[in-house]
Amino acid sequence: MGEIVTFASNGGQASGYLAKPASGAGKGVIVIQEWWGLNSNIKDIADRFANEGFVALAPDLYHGKVTDEPNEAGKEMMAMSIEQTEKDLRGAIHYLKEQTGGPVGTVGFCMGGALSLFAATKNGKDVGACVDFYGGHPAVKYDWDGLTAPVLAFWAEHDDFVNPNIPTYEQELTKRNKPHEFITYPGTQHAFFNDERPDAYNDAAAKQAWDKTLAFYRENL
Repeated sequence: MGEIVTFASNGGQASGYLAKPASGAGKGVIVIQEWWGLNSNIKDIADRFANEGFVALAPDLYHGKVTDEPNEAGKEMMAMSIEQTEKDLRGAIHYLKEQTGGPVGTVGFCMGGALSLFAATKNGKDVGACVDFYGGHPAVKYDWDGLTAPVLAFWAEHDDFVNPNIPTYEQELTKRNKPHEFITYPGTQHAFFNDERPDAYNDAAAKQAWDKTLAFYRENL
């Protein structure tokens, strides 16, 4: 359904997968990859947003690299320059905002969930709604005061990697009166939304989270 596009990134260029609805127009959503890279799962999620009437852009934050090996994915995540990633995300947001004419949503999964929140804190009113699926990245530091978008976050009950961060996120958002909703799905594991991961996928939780995400964007974008 989609196509690879290029966009400006702080004087350079970056690329991503752009999916549009049949009408060719709609509200914009930035879809941010897991640590595997811009793979078929992330492209499929962008296509799903397009089928729901959104214009979805999934930036390629690994610049062409994709893996299905956990050790390699971990190395790619840790080697990723957060400074460059911020530039790429800012470029993607500006590109999509120009395409759609208004503030965009961000959504990400695992590493991308952390980067969804990161992008929302760094881009102010250019981001109108932020969704975080079990996001975590040890090198990401959030500019909480820069956040203007409401936040919707989904967590797995059994997720030792991410869950220790939740109380800090809750505290930082609450003390600044930032609108947010956190939902933890019982019996789920990290990556419960990824239907290409049968070891982790939870159909009921994934469907509920998807419906809530669509409603959240339709209300706030």
